[in-house]
Formats: sequence, structure tokens, C-alpha cells
Amino acid sequence: MAPAYPFHAVHGDYPRPVFRSASRRLVLVVLASLFALASSPARSGAGGDLPRDRPLRLISMNPSLSAIVVRLGSGDSLVGIDDYSARVLPSLADRPHVGGLFDPSLEAVVALRPDRVLIVAGVEQQSYGEQLEKLGVDVEIFQNERLDEVLENIERLGALLGRESLAADRIRSILAMRNAVARAAQDLPHPATVAVVTRSPLFLVGANTFLDEMLEAVGARNLGRELSEGYPRGSIEWLISVAPELLLDLTPGTESASDFWARWPSLPAVARGRVITVDASRISMPGPDLDLALRELAVAVHGPGIAPHIDAALTAPGPATRARESARKGDSNR
Repeated sequence: MAPAYPFHAVHGDYPRPVFRSASRRLVLVVLASLFALASSPARSGAGGDLPRDRPLRLISMNPSLSAIVVRLGSGDSLVGIDDYSARVLPSLADRPHVGGLFDPSLEAVVALRPDRVLIVAGVEQQSYGEQLEKLGVDVEIFQNERLDEVLENIERLGALLGRESLAADRIRSILAMRNAVARAAQDLPHPATVAVVTRSPLFLVGANTFLDEMLEAVGARNLGRELSEGYPRGSIEWLISVAPELLLDLTPGTESASDFWARWPSLPAVARGRVITVDASRISMPGPDLDLALRELAVAVHGPGIAPHIDAALTAPGPATRARESARKGDSNR
């Protein structure tokens, strides 16, 4: 099964627990009773307004959402996090852990008495969210496959946390960088590119994902689009047939990307020395720092020489500013 998004594949998966149905029903009944006893009168009902008379209590079940909350200066509101968040966000390592992305603990979540639990849309996490809602826990679901969805998540969390201005600044920075890398790369060659999420089994960046959109923005033609949407599984035979000019490898591990792919010298990317190791922890998180990820990806595709052109594009006036300046000049000449 293809990973839900590449962060899962890069950082490993957690085993799915197996519950006997009778035992699970018993656990849910007991938890419902405990939650009813533990809940305070100040807690909002499902879908209601969040309390304003005390600090907000959130539990994040996804590292990208956790990262957005921290980036917006509200890390203190996180009273519980998933195990992945603890691994990749050192500032949250001391928070209570409520389990992995696919094996979270209902008991741990209920015991923390959150005002809201943040999860990402997907069959397994949404099923978990439904169980929480049956226990009276408010759940907020986020999509994070596409770039516009990630930006929407920043906006939504900004509103939830009362950090609208900071959220708007983050969104503007990401959009400005996307425009800047596109302008810097527009006259450069656009190499036929494959972005490898994991080598064995071989998973790739496919169509209609935020990474696919980032590749397009920086001027790389994503060959994985022809396989399918999401993060499809590929084969060496397919890889040889599409002959990538550039191979971006996000796979962690001890063996270097160049050494691994040297087994297939017929690949143009290998023959031309265009196998590039990409730090997945910096690129594949659909979180608040996609502006930094876009810049790093542009350098990976085109080399460090593109960096000053990105900087110049960032500081150059946009179309609206140029139009206003042109109008002012026109008025002064009358």
C-alpha cells in the first residue's frame, strides 16, 4: 500500500494494533464513562465554541499540524502529541505521547481532557476520530495532500489559535517563494525528474500532491505523474523506460543515493552524475515551512547558482506594485 504521504514512508510506519471486537466495545464504554466523570463544565460541546476563559488544550495527531501550531507560536497549547511529532519536533519531546499515527491510544487522549484533537484526513485516522467523537471529544479534520490544502490548514489553525496575523504572514511567505522559484527557473532547462520516496519497495512522488506542485514550481518535470496520483509504487523496469535526467532521492539510510543507483548505469541521471540526495525531513513535511522547502528543492534541481536569482525575484516588485508605479509615472508626466 502506498504511503499516505511521504513523511510516513521516510520515517517508518507503526504497527497496526489488533483488537477483539468485544474487548474494543468494552474499552469504549469504560472510556465514555471516564470522560463523562472527568469533563469540566467549561468544556465546549462537539462543534461548539472553544473556551476563552482558560488556555486552549489541543492534541495533535500529525507532525505537520504540530509543526504549524509551533510555528504560530502556540506550542504551549499542545497538551499531547503523536509519537512522530515527538521525533521530529524536539521542542515538543517533553509533551505526553498518545501513540503513533496509526495506533493512537484512546485512553491517553481522554485522560488529557483536550478541547480539540487535530487529525489528518485518511481512513485510519478518521476512523479513530469517529471513535473519539462518540466519547464526546471534539475532533478537527485537516486535508494535507495539496499545497492549497496545506495553506488552508495554516489559515484554519491560525483562526483556531487566535494567530491570524502570523498565519497570514506564513502563507504570504510560502506563496512569495513559490513565485520566486518559478521566476528564477523559468528560463532554465526543466529536467525529466523522478522523486523517489523510498527505494525498496520503490515509491515515487505522483500527480496531484504538494511535492508534485513544488517540483513543477522549481522547474522539474515530474515523470511520476504518469503512474498515478499520490505516491504510487514503481518498478526498476519503469524507471529505466522513462530515462530520468534527474533523480531526487528522499530515502533515509546509510547507503548513499549515488552508490545505490550506480547499480543501473543506463539511467541518464546516473550516467550524468545527476542523482541528488534530498533531506526528506526538510522537504516532505506538508507544514509551515514550505517556503524553505521550495528554495532547497530549487537548489537541488538547478544547483546553488539559482539561489541569487531566487533572492532577486523575492525582492523584485510584483505585477500589482509595477502597475501602481507605472500609473504614478503616467500621472506625473501629465
